Amino acid sequence: MSEYTKPLPQITPLSKPFYDAARKHKLIIQRCKDCSQYVFYPKYFCPHCLSDKLDWVESSGKGKVYSFTVCRSNVPGEFAASLPYVVAIVELEEGVWMLSNIVDCNPDDVKCEQPVEVTFEDATDDIAIPMFRLRAA
Repeated sequence: MSEYTKPLPQITPLSKPFYDAARKHKLIIQRCKDCSQYVFYPKYFCPHCLSDKLDWVESSGKGKVYSFTVCRSNVPGEFAASLPYVVAIVELEEGVWMLSNIVDCNPDDVKCEQPVEVTFEDATDDIAIPMFRLRAA
């Protein structure tokens, strides 16, 4: 594995299950036991009903591009070698939104509502970062 030079996520006790699963190339999100709503990003309480009964469940990893931007210049130095790259809000099938990157594509091909699926970038032996790639409808 080549040396990863971009900033790494700060893993907290709350986000640890998410990153432990990502390391195994699984995307998990929380689901409330009381109201059955999905929750992302990790929280201690359900934002829908305020219950503290949240479980981790595996996501389908499929969704669509809700919004995006293509970064072409003026980025922090750690990201310069990746130019141009796509930063997107992805709406997962479960209804939650994730801020991530769309990878393995021509940035000019990305469109809103386009279907995507999760993939993982192995940043270190201990950290994999969920990203998304375009998929057929």
